[in-house]
Parts: sequence; C-alpha cells; structure tokens
Amino acid sequence: MAEQPEELKKLADIANDLALVPQLRIKAIEQLGNVGSHDALLALLDLAAKEKLTTKEREFALRQAIKIVRSNR
Repeated sequence: MAEQPEELKKLADIANDLALVPQLRIKAIEQLGNVGSHDALLALLDLAAKEKLTTKEREFALRQAIKIVRSNR
C-alpha cells in the first residue's frame, strides 16, 4: 500500500513540473487517471485547480477525475 501513494506523489510532481514539456505532464495526468483511486482523484482535482498549468492540462485533469468518479458508481 505504501508504494501507491509514493507513485501518486511522483506522478503529481511530474504533472506539476512546469520545467517539463507539456506532453510529459499530460502523460502523468493520464497515468493518474488510470490509477483510479481516491487519492488519484484528489490529485487530479488539485491539478485542475492549478492556474499555472495550461487550460488543456487542467481540462484533461478534470476529465480524468470525472472518469474516476463515473467508474466508481
């Protein structure tokens, strides 16, 4: 169990790193969506609220969060 939060933290750090190319940040956001856990959902919602990310990245994070919510019905 301890590995998953560490992996989520690494993915969230990559998605937040503005020094990286947008494609890497988008890939990290996609991977967070694939995890599908409650912690991943919170990380995605946090990313969607980050004003420093591009609109495309923020909208993608929100779509990934919605995907998690819909899959947990």
